Amino acid sequence: MPLNDEKPTSTSSAEDTGSDVESSSEVVSDLDCSRDSFNSDFSSKHCTPSSSPPKILSLDEVMESARDLFNLKISHEIVMNPSFHMDVNNRPQNRLFEAVRDNMHKAFWDMLREELNDDPPKYQFAIKLLEEIREILLSFLNPGANRMRTQITEVLDMDLIRQQADNNAVDIQGLASFIINTMGKLCAPVREGEIKKLRESSDNIVILLKEIFRVIELMRVDSINFSIELIRPLLQKYSVEYEREKFQKILDETPTALNHTTAWIQAAMEEVSSATVTMETKTDHGAGKTVVLSPFQILNTAFLHILRWDYSKNPIPETLVMDESRLQEIKWQLNQSQAVNEVMLIVYNTVGEPIQGLASLSDRLKRMISVLLDGMHKPDFKSEESLEAISAQVCCELNKSLSERNYPALTSEVQAMLTGQICSITQKDNPIRTLVEDRVQQYFTVLLSDPKPLTKLEQVPAGLTPIKAELGLIGRKFISLVNYNRAIYGPFYADIIRKLLFSNGPPAGSLPQNTAQDSVSQD
Repeated sequence: MPLNDEKPTSTSSAEDTGSDVESSSEVVSDLDCSRDSFNSDFSSKHCTPSSSPPKILSLDEVMESARDLFNLKISHEIVMNPSFHMDVNNRPQNRLFEAVRDNMHKAFWDMLREELNDDPPKYQFAIKLLEEIREILLSFLNPGANRMRTQITEVLDMDLIRQQADNNAVDIQGLASFIINTMGKLCAPVREGEIKKLRESSDNIVILLKEIFRVIELMRVDSINFSIELIRPLLQKYSVEYEREKFQKILDETPTALNHTTAWIQAAMEEVSSATVTMETKTDHGAGKTVVLSPFQILNTAFLHILRWDYSKNPIPETLVMDESRLQEIKWQLNQSQAVNEVMLIVYNTVGEPIQGLASLSDRLKRMISVLLDGMHKPDFKSEESLEAISAQVCCELNKSLSERNYPALTSEVQAMLTGQICSITQKDNPIRTLVEDRVQQYFTVLLSDPKPLTKLEQVPAGLTPIKAELGLIGRKFISLVNYNRAIYGPFYADIIRKLLFSNGPPAGSLPQNTAQDSVSQD
């Protein structure tokens, strides 16, 4: 029996991601509602996630958890990505799997050909194929399509076909014609051309059956995609509750399913605790007071860590796995925008007044730098060569602009200094790089902390004006993802923070349990 090649795919580009996430934000009504949701989750006992004690899982339980995880991933993609669909033509990335599948397909059709060419013909593989086609055709029917259901079951009566096979009386060609006609009645308009080719085919019966199965697989994908579009509005309406329920079921079966999430939040809590203690010790009014750790500050810090996450070394928190590709894309876009801003600051600080206020020059430089930094997240990207090329192009563009306005060209010393400063941004302790990264962190800290972050998207810190538009787009995507994530996993985050704060004793410098509990309730 031929294997099924279906694979869920996402066809959204980097630009599409923004609109995808925007559509998901409708599920939570407003970006600022997640704060209230998280607050009520933290103080409401009946919302506290439960987890089963460790146990040995049976194979059936493992398979059930895998199915739950797959369903959770599919439903999340349907909600988050309007372009999500099933694509039968998308080849698997695993070469071994692809080779095995192709060999099995080839073996099936070769054995079918040998059976039908025997004298007398044999029908073992033909019957298996007809039986699978029969079930697929029946799956296309609506509940009320009784007449067509009866036709299919009567013509493709497998018991009768087996009896005919025993007596060498199977009309394969006639059955193929019936299948093609039925497919023509059930197919989407986009497949009418394929059906016409099948009707006009003069190929031998094995090739015809192979083509029938190929087209019927396309029809099955069409049916699945149609169902996805039908169910999308319902999923968008109830996605928060559905995803939370599915994840709770996974957690019940796999108590360790929040280990990475717990470590992620704990690292953020330690950072907040250390920073707060340091701040309090530097101020006289804080002397003698204990430190209050806000759960929202802890969670905001945790999400800030995701913008700098090293995916090659650290597993992403389980609650963010469904959005890993989107978060990686945000990180790549942000890193590229930061690098563009760093180069622009170096150029304007070095050359100064002669190029100030020239919007057209600024736009040309930014576009050129962005193109040469495209793909900087890839392992084979050669940053030093790219920065040298950027330096040469920048100097050329600057000299052209200066010449047009009767300014002297850049001296060789200035060009060398400009090149050296641009190439040095690869160093982690570079002051321009540090400044830009700190300002970007300030920008996202404000967005995460503000109850209405959309009003702050255009308010970038000083020094980030060259990438104001890019930061606004990236910020919108990130905040939408974060708030949707909080709406789903708020109870789980609340439970983790509560346990870290109170169950195992508060971190160094934090409040006693009763005082910290009061702070949590106030948040």
